[in-house]
Amino acid sequence: MEYRKWDGTYVVRLAKGEEVTASLEKLAQQENISFADVRGIGAAGEVTVGIFETAAKEYHKVTYTGDFEITSLLGTITRQEGKPYLHLHITLGNPRQALFTGGHLNRAVISATCEIVVTALPGAVGRRFDEETGLNLFDFTKA
Repeated sequence: MEYRKWDGTYVVRLAKGEEVTASLEKLAQQENISFADVRGIGAAGEVTVGIFETAAKEYHKVTYTGDFEITSLLGTITRQEGKPYLHLHITLGNPRQALFTGGHLNRAVISATCEIVVTALPGAVGRRFDEETGLNLFDFTKA
């Protein structure tokens, strides 16, 4: 991972073989990022995507391998129990130039490159587990 910082904006480049979530967690830890907007594009060879089943309150994960374009990587960085917490979604295109999957990003290994812009936002937002939904929601009281 290589990156440059201008004011509160980080421009990140990931190389072949690097993993998106681990790289962003490392950046957030190194740079002490408490709250940020994330967006990116690139190419991945192995991606694990989750869809949340609200009735069961659980994620169902599927791993794909092949050649994929990351057409959209969006999300936030917050903090939970003092550690970076990523909430990222991804949309992928396949070799037939069709969008074929999207959902919560669990893992993505880069196959060529990935360009990500992380915009640190003023303030801080925490996370708390919500029994009703089964999700870690924004927590404005623990920020």
